[in-house]
Amino acid sequence: MGENFARIAYLVLLLIAVGGFLLVELRERPGKTLRMAAAWGMIFLGAIALAGLWPDIRNTISPEARILEGNRIEVPVGNDGHYHLTAQVNGVAIRFVIDTGASSIALGPRDAERAGIDLENLAYIGQAQTANGTVDTAPVRLDSVAIGDISDQGVPAMVLRSDLDQSLMGMSYLSRFARVSIEQGRLILER
Repeated sequence: MGENFARIAYLVLLLIAVGGFLLVELRERPGKTLRMAAAWGMIFLGAIALAGLWPDIRNTISPEARILEGNRIEVPVGNDGHYHLTAQVNGVAIRFVIDTGASSIALGPRDAERAGIDLENLAYIGQAQTANGTVDTAPVRLDSVAIGDISDQGVPAMVLRSDLDQSLMGMSYLSRFARVSIEQGRLILER
């Protein structure tokens, strides 16, 4: 309660200070003051928009995997120190974090729904240990997982009952590759 009162008092004082300044300036130079207020308002709105869109912008400018000839995939390390890869799951683009600590493909609820999995009819009969604790898991079989020209059908996976931001590509899928290595900041997958 005391913290909320302090915030409200601060905002009221700020409003009085800014409002008083605007009233004085409006009397002396109304046109210039309105232009400056509009400019600062646009700067403020732009900063709010940038802050709200930053996760999407970061994912957009994060380096993406390169699909090379000979069934070779090179995944550069992301800005967060992890390897990220976009795969087509049941025909839908899903962004994964490559996680050698995960035993299988683990889909978050949002990604699972996007891939056409009916969350209402899943049987959460397993559990998995995550960085955020134990979560319930439901086994599923994905119709297809494709990365470039590399495609697999009937891929076992699990759906996690958690607020997973990005789905995980774990060892059961990575073991389908003949070679998995890290070289000079790139994760190399070869079939």
